[in-house]
Amino acid sequence: MDEDIKTFNDHQKAKYLDKIKHYCAYRDRCHKEVIDKLFKMNVPSDMADEIISELVTEGFLNEERFVLAYVRGKFRMNKWGKNKIKLELKQKEISNYLIKLGMKEIDDNDYYKTLSNLLIAKRNTFKAKNQYDLFNKLYGYAYRKGYESELIKNVIEDIV
Repeated sequence: MDEDIKTFNDHQKAKYLDKIKHYCAYRDRCHKEVIDKLFKMNVPSDMADEIISELVTEGFLNEERFVLAYVRGKFRMNKWGKNKIKLELKQKEISNYLIKLGMKEIDDNDYYKTLSNLLIAKRNTFKAKNQYDLFNKLYGYAYRKGYESELIKNVIEDIV
């Protein structure tokens, strides 16, 4: 009887492991995303720990690789600033060490140029009563995108 339960558990684990491998292969995932997915699949916590261990061992789950890809993608594709990227990574329970490592993926010159291009493009879409109003609208837009206050001010002064 105990052997039947063990066989059943091994079969269930293999099934869950296969599904979660596909989930991780689709794009890089962080530990929290995988844990949440396993929880939604109603995987018992002891089995989930074993699955996560196997995913790490087999290279399906790598926090550092996830962070580097996440930072590059959010900056290049979504044009997010560092503050927003950091906040999102913290919500995914990424360590401060890995967040700092990920931020090194963003070149300072590219960062400035990206913000500048964003604000130049946005400047033409805003209907502003005066320079002060334009400044506030541009500042608010860039701040919501996650850029730093001082950098925003400098870029706006350069382009207005």
